Amino acid sequence: MIRISPMRWAGAAAWLALAAACAVGPDYHRPKFDTAAGYKEAADWKPSEPNDVLNRGPWWEIFKDDALNQLEVRIDISNENVKAAAAAYDQARALVSQARAGFWPTITGNASHLKSGSGAKATTTTINSGGSGVPISTTSRSPITDSAGLSASWDLDIWGKIRRTTESDRASAQSTAAALAAARLSAQAELATDYFELRAQDQLQKLLDDTVVAEQLSLKITESRYNFGVAARADVVSAEAQLLSSQAQQINAKIQRGVLEHAIAVLIGEQPANFSLTPSAMRTDVPTVPAGIPSTLLERRPDVAEAERKVAAANAQIGVAKAAYYPDLTLSGSDDYTSNTFSHLISAPNRVWSFGPQLVETLFDGGLRRAQVAQARAAYEGTVDMYRQTVLAGFQQVEDEIVTLRVLEQQAVIEEAAVAAAREAEKLTLNQYKAGTVPYSSVISAQTARLAAEQTALSVLSTRLQASVALVEAVGGGWNASQLPLP
Repeated sequence: MIRISPMRWAGAAAWLALAAACAVGPDYHRPKFDTAAGYKEAADWKPSEPNDVLNRGPWWEIFKDDALNQLEVRIDISNENVKAAAAAYDQARALVSQARAGFWPTITGNASHLKSGSGAKATTTTINSGGSGVPISTTSRSPITDSAGLSASWDLDIWGKIRRTTESDRASAQSTAAALAAARLSAQAELATDYFELRAQDQLQKLLDDTVVAEQLSLKITESRYNFGVAARADVVSAEAQLLSSQAQQINAKIQRGVLEHAIAVLIGEQPANFSLTPSAMRTDVPTVPAGIPSTLLERRPDVAEAERKVAAANAQIGVAKAAYYPDLTLSGSDDYTSNTFSHLISAPNRVWSFGPQLVETLFDGGLRRAQVAQARAAYEGTVDMYRQTVLAGFQQVEDEIVTLRVLEQQAVIEEAAVAAAREAEKLTLNQYKAGTVPYSSVISAQTARLAAEQTALSVLSTRLQASVALVEAVGGGWNASQLPLP
């Protein structure tokens, strides 16, 4: 077997440690991005939750909805997109392990038992004895060769090619982990958005049900007045038309609820046929979270972390490309035994061994390496641009949701007052019609105005809840880059 003295091993280890500082290519530095001191749209807006709300647990718990909580916890278990992202991360971690294997020597063992021969047939030999020839048939035996041994090779990473490859794969794995977090957050936010839209449809259904009941009562009043001769037939027809219109809306509202229920089923990995949500009342308050300051967004959004890790991976690939300019040094050795007799295989006369370094340098490649370095640099610059664009998009999303919440919060106050006024106007107009002081067309106008006001108020509330979810997603949902694993 190959034997190297401890002193030589220590010397080789010290030499390799010194060479480890010689990794070619640029060391990584995060691209600079000058952030604003604060968000423009947050100047006069006050969130409803304390600053540590996203650090106390799952972010959707701020809505205090048990049904939503039960649905959200099923995202990791059943959502197929999240599971696919998790599989991609597992694959990226395996690539890191493959790259790290390059730091170690490759050792192989071999053993064989070979029998060789040719196409020659048995021969007959005549032996003369006492004047008479006696034929004797002989058959040649096939020779047998036994061998066993070990061989090893070690690519010494003098110029850091393996280190840069491992560095790139590690950054890529972290990028994939961030992509997994982004996919999980996106699915969670989409589920919450669909859920609140569905609850808005439940509320709309109740609103239309109440409207139909009220208009049925109005129709009875109109028919009674017509029977007593104090109302025209046109009033009855108008009341019937108004009722039929509301009943049509009542039926139509079920379409959107069904679509949203199907979407929620798919998000949690269920077949729509096997999933249903019981109608429930919609919450009337809108919890919101603080957006923080722009500089913290670089650490809180998983898509920003994903883009930044891609920059790090591309930077390391420049070093991999540059390492091709330098010679590869490989230590290799073998220790083999070969014999025609297995019982004496392991013996000194049958031993053949070799050990030594091999240096390989490319003398001419027609500009291949230069082109590969240029390609790696261009790829790096592209990832930097994408990183900055991702950051800008993140800032835009936060600003969008803040202004949406701030403006809709003000609009909601006005809409509530409008609903109260429309209800009072409908009540007064109906009483006036009963008294015979206004035509029935005034009642229809008041009912239409009241229904429109309530639908608008409901739409504003639904949009505010969805914007609250979107803001949570925009600021990272409590995620932080410190959660990135170190594969």
